Amino acid sequence: MTIGKSTLSRRSFLTIALAPAFLRQTQKDPWAEVAAILGRIKPPKFPARDFNITQFGAAPNSGSESTDGITKAITECGKAGGGRVVVPAGVFLTGPIRLKSGVNLHLTDNAVLKFVTDPRRYLPVVFTRWEGTELMNYSPFIYAFEEHDIAITGSGTLDGQADGMHWWNWRASQNEARQRLVDLGAKGTPVSERIFGEGSNLRPNFIQPYLCRNILIEGINIRNSPMWEIHPVLSSNVTIGGVTISSHGPNNDGCDPESCRDVLIEGCTFDTGDDCIALKSGRNNDGRRVGVPIENVVVRDCTMKDGHGGVTVGSEISGGARNIFAERCRMDSPRLDRALRIKTNSVRGGTIERVYMRDVTVGQVAEAVVTIDFLYEEGDAGNFPPVVRSVDVRNVISRKSTYGLLLRGYRRAPIADVRLTKCSFQGVAKADVIENVKDVRLSNVKINGKTLNETITR
Repeated sequence: MTIGKSTLSRRSFLTIALAPAFLRQTQKDPWAEVAAILGRIKPPKFPARDFNITQFGAAPNSGSESTDGITKAITECGKAGGGRVVVPAGVFLTGPIRLKSGVNLHLTDNAVLKFVTDPRRYLPVVFTRWEGTELMNYSPFIYAFEEHDIAITGSGTLDGQADGMHWWNWRASQNEARQRLVDLGAKGTPVSERIFGEGSNLRPNFIQPYLCRNILIEGINIRNSPMWEIHPVLSSNVTIGGVTISSHGPNNDGCDPESCRDVLIEGCTFDTGDDCIALKSGRNNDGRRVGVPIENVVVRDCTMKDGHGGVTVGSEISGGARNIFAERCRMDSPRLDRALRIKTNSVRGGTIERVYMRDVTVGQVAEAVVTIDFLYEEGDAGNFPPVVRSVDVRNVISRKSTYGLLLRGYRRAPIADVRLTKCSFQGVAKADVIENVKDVRLSNVKINGKTLNETITR
C-alpha cells in the first residue's frame, strides 16, 4: 500500500465529487433528481467464469482456516480478468479477505463464512477510517482499497462471531485510544503515523471498500459484526440490495456510506444495535481536511427493526451531506428510537441539506418520528456550528412515539427550512420539542388527530 497514492486518489475523488454539475438543483421538485442519480448507479458486471474456493484448498466444516484458499481463488480470478469466487455450501472459517478488481465474492445457498475471533489475524494494519478519522488499524473483515468493479453476492451468510467475549467487550476499554485518535486528527498528524491496531481496542468494521468504484453488495446475510457492518468510504457507484443484517452489539450500525457519491440502498432489512442506516462524511478536523460530503443517496423499500435511527445523517458529518432521498420504508420496533435522525454539534459541524423522506410507515419508535439534534455528544462546545436546511418530509405515518418532532438547534445557528406535509403521527405521548428553529412549516400534519397548518420560528 502506498499512502502517497491514496492521497492522490482522494484528491481526484474530491475534484469529481465537487464538480459544479452536482451542486446545482435543476428541478423544482427535488424528487425529480432521483432519476438522474439512479441513472448513474450501474452495478458492475463480471465475466462468466467461476473459481470455487474448494479447488484452491478451502475445506468446509473442517474447523481449520480456509483463508489461504480464499485468497488464492481471489488472486487467480483477478489475474484471469475477473469473475466469481464461489463459496459453496458449508461452513468455512476465515481470516481477513481482501477483494480485488473484477472479483465477485459469491456465497451460494447454505454457505457460511465465519471470521476468526483472534484480533492478531487482522494484522498488519491497513489504511482505514474509524468513526470518521483516518488511521492505520486492524483490517476490516472484508476490505478493498483503490479497486473497481467488486461485489459480494448470493444468499449465504457472513458471520463475524462477535459476542460478549469477542470484540463487543472492547467497547468498555476503547475510550483512551478513541480520544488519542481524535487528538491526532485535530493536530493534523499524518495518517501514516496514526498507528493503532494491537492494544488499541478499536474494533474493525465488517465490510469496507475504501476509495473504490462500482460496488455491489446483494442478497447476503450479515450477523454479529465487531461494529459497523457495511462501510464504503470515499467510493462511488455503490449498490446495496436485498441484504439482511442482524447484529445487536455496541456501535453495530447496519450500513454507513461515508464520503461516498451515488449510492442506492434498497430492499434491505436492518435489525441492529445502533443506527440502521447512517450517512457520514468524516469527523471534526479530519473530516474537514478530507472535505468530501456524502451525497446523492437513495434509500427505498427497506425494513427497519431495532436500532437507534432508521435513516440517520451523522454524527460524523463534518464533510457535509446533500441530496438524500428515502422512500417507501417500513419501520417498527419498541427498540427503534427514531425514523429520520440528523445528529451533529458545533465540534463536528457540517452542512446538511436537501434531505427528503416520503411514503414511510412507522409502527412505533421509542423517541421521535423526526429528530434533528445539534446537542449530540459534545453539544455546543466548538467553533463549527452546523447548518441544517431544506429537510422535507411527506406522507409519513406513525402510530406510536414519545414525540412527533424533536428539533434542537442553536440560537446562533437555528435549524432552518424544515417542511412536513400530509403526515399523521398518532399515539404521541408528549408535546413536541422545538428549540431554536427558523421556518419550520407544517402543512396538513395531524398529531393525535389534531390538524396543524403553521410556520414555526422560535
